[in-house]
Amino acid sequence: MRHLSLVCWLFFGSAAAFAVQEPPPVAAEPAAPPSEVTLVLERNQRPLLRLAFPAFQNLATLPAEARDAARELEATLRNDLEEARIFAIQGPDALAAFVPTGNRTTDLEGYRSLGNELLLEGEVSLEPNKVVFDGRVFDLASGQLILGKRYRGEYRVARRVAHTFADEVILYFTGKRGLGLTTIAFHSDRSGEKEIYLVDYDGADPRRVTGHRSVSLFPSFTPDGNGLAYVSFLNGTPAVYVADLTTGRKRPVLTEGRLNSSPSFSPDGQRLVFVRALEGNPEIFIAGADGSGARRLTFTRAVDSSPSFSPSGHEIAFTSSRSGQPDIWVMDAEGTNLQKISSEGAYNDGAAWSPDGTKIAYASRRDGVFQIVVTDRVTLQTQVLTTGPGDKEAPTFSPDGRRIAFSWSSAGRASKVTQIWVMDVDGQNARQLTREGNNYSPSWSGFPAR
Repeated sequence: MRHLSLVCWLFFGSAAAFAVQEPPPVAAEPAAPPSEVTLVLERNQRPLLRLAFPAFQNLATLPAEARDAARELEATLRNDLEEARIFAIQGPDALAAFVPTGNRTTDLEGYRSLGNELLLEGEVSLEPNKVVFDGRVFDLASGQLILGKRYRGEYRVARRVAHTFADEVILYFTGKRGLGLTTIAFHSDRSGEKEIYLVDYDGADPRRVTGHRSVSLFPSFTPDGNGLAYVSFLNGTPAVYVADLTTGRKRPVLTEGRLNSSPSFSPDGQRLVFVRALEGNPEIFIAGADGSGARRLTFTRAVDSSPSFSPSGHEIAFTSSRSGQPDIWVMDAEGTNLQKISSEGAYNDGAAWSPDGTKIAYASRRDGVFQIVVTDRVTLQTQVLTTGPGDKEAPTFSPDGRRIAFSWSSAGRASKVTQIWVMDVDGQNARQLTREGNNYSPSWSGFPAR
C-alpha cells in the first residue's frame, strides 16, 4: 500500500502558447441575447441539455498539417463536452440528413426542430503557422448567440485550445470550471525505471517529468499546479524533491535522516507535511514549503504515514497503526485533536480530501481486496465505491469534486498489471487512463490560474 508500505519496507522488511479574442460579430443577429440560462437540479439529477454539434466548417480547404490540427481540436472538444455529462449531443452522424441553407434564422430553427436546445458551431481558419478557431454557442429558443470565443495558436496547441473553449462552455452552463486544463501526475515503470509522469485529465498526451534513472514515487501537486513534490532515491535514501513544471528544474527540499516521504502541500502553498523516520519509527512532520523549520507532529511507536492537508489547511488526514491496524485518522495542523475516521476494513490507507472538505476517500481492504471508499467527515458514514477483484488504491479527487482517479491492479500475481483509472464520485463510469507499463499513485492537479 502506497506510502505505508514504503516505510514498512524500509524499516520493517503553457497558457501563453495561444491567444484568446472575442470573435467578430455574427451578421444579422437579433439585438438582445437571453439574460440567463438556468439548469434545474432535482434530486441530484442534472437534466441534459440537448446540443447540436455539427462538424467544423472549412476543414477541407486547409493544408494537411493544419487540417490534422483542426481535427484534433474538434475531437478533443467533442470528448470534453461528452465527458462533462451535461449535454445530450447530436453529432455529425445524427445531423447528416440536415443540410444548412445558409440562412441563419432558418438553420437555427432547423436544428431546433431536431429536438435541440443549443447549437455549437466551430470554424477553423489559418494565419501564418497558426490555426484560428472561432467557437460559438447559440440558444435555439431565442436564436441568440450566447457564447463566442476566438483562439489563435500554433498547431501544437490544438488540444489546449479545445480544452480552453470546452471549459468556457461548461462554466457558462454550470457555474463550475471544466476539467480540460487539469492534469494527473503519477509514477510509472514504463521506461524501465520508476519515474514521474503527467497526462491530461482524459489520459492523453503523456509526458515524463523526471529522468533520475532511479526510483521516483508519490507525486503531489503544489496548489498552483506549477510544481510537484515527490520522493526519490536519487542519492541513495528516500528524500523529497520539488519539480518546477514550467522550467523543468528539480531541487531537494527534505533530505535529512534515513527517510523522508509522503509530501503534501498546504492549500496556501506555504507548508509541507511529510513522513520522517526517527530511529526507525516513521512520524508525521510539518515544515515550510522549502523544507525549513521541520517540526514533529506525532509522537507514537506506531507507524504514521500518508499525511494529507485538508482544503482549509486546518486539518491533516493520515494513516496510523496506533489502533492496532492501519486506519485513517485526522488531527489539526498542530498535531492535536485526533479523531479516528475509518471503522471498517482490515487495512485503511491513502486518505484524500474532497475539494469541499466534507469527504475523505481512501483504500480499504475488504474480503482480502482493497476497494476505494469514501467517508463523510461529519457523520463518518462510509460508502464503498468499487467492487470486484484487483486492488484499487491511492484515490485522488478532481478539483471539481466530481471524479476520483485511482490505481487498479489486475487480479493474480503472475501477470499483475497496475493502471490509473478514473470514475465518477459515486463509483460509476470507471474508465482506464493509462495503458503503458505499470502506473501508480495518481495526484490530480487543481484548476490552473485564470
